[in-house]
Amino acid sequence: MQEDYLAKWLNNELSEAELSEFKKSDEYASYMRILEASNTLEAPEFDMEGAWNTFKERQFTTETKVRPLHPYKQFLKIAAVIAILLAGSYFYLNTLDTTFSTTLAERTEVMLPDNSEVILNADSEVSFHKNKWDKQRAVQLNGEAFFKVAKGKKFTVSTTAGKVTVLGTQFNVENREGFFEVTCYEGLVRVSYQNQELKLPAGNSFLMINGKVRSTEKPNTTSPSWVNNESTFSSIPLKFVLKELERQYNIEVQVKNIDVEQLFTGSFSNTDLKIALESISIPSRISYKLGEANVLFYAENTP
Repeated sequence: MQEDYLAKWLNNELSEAELSEFKKSDEYASYMRILEASNTLEAPEFDMEGAWNTFKERQFTTETKVRPLHPYKQFLKIAAVIAILLAGSYFYLNTLDTTFSTTLAERTEVMLPDNSEVILNADSEVSFHKNKWDKQRAVQLNGEAFFKVAKGKKFTVSTTAGKVTVLGTQFNVENREGFFEVTCYEGLVRVSYQNQELKLPAGNSFLMINGKVRSTEKPNTTSPSWVNNESTFSSIPLKFVLKELERQYNIEVQVKNIDVEQLFTGSFSNTDLKIALESISIPSRISYKLGEANVLFYAENTP
């Protein structure tokens, strides 16, 4: 009953009798207080027309910023960047040296731009500037190489120990740690070392070990023995012989109770390890024990 009276009262639909009855109820006083409080509340003013106009201005009158495109100009920029990169790469590549190298137990032949021939021994490297070759015939050597130089302008071989200069000839240069040797087989070579200069005619050698010049015997061949698969030594400290054995066979050499400074004269094969070990151990009066990837040289009386 109270719910029906409340609904009619809010809509002003109660009859006088119903209103009189409703006023007698306990809930009527509470409803009146709520009604009086709500009448004091004011809703905020809202400009519907102004709000609509503002909305239209934002949606329909704001100009869209357009950035004009210039595909041709963009293409020119990209083309310019590519051209710069290509030019830079060209000049960079033209400054690089051409390099050939060999690993342990390897040998190779190199033909230079003027048809000069270089034979690289094991564990060696030669480099030169191909684009400047017509103006300067110059190579950098690290290791050992036999040169057959074509006739022409001055030909220079530079090493960390010295420099060799020729016009056209055949010669061998070996530059290892503590070891520098030049042998002339044909023509005449000029060796520069420690601010000194030496002319070396055919059939002569120049040898420097640990910075000291050593006397050498005249070669009796027309090319170095290693070109024919044999390493030859004349009064050379044993440690350099063992180093060469390592290079030719890619094998680790170990020593025990032997004097590696003793001089060795002889040769060993570059193709047969067993024969090479015998060729070194017998003249030196030492023994050896061969492993899978190494060999131990030791004194004969070593237990």
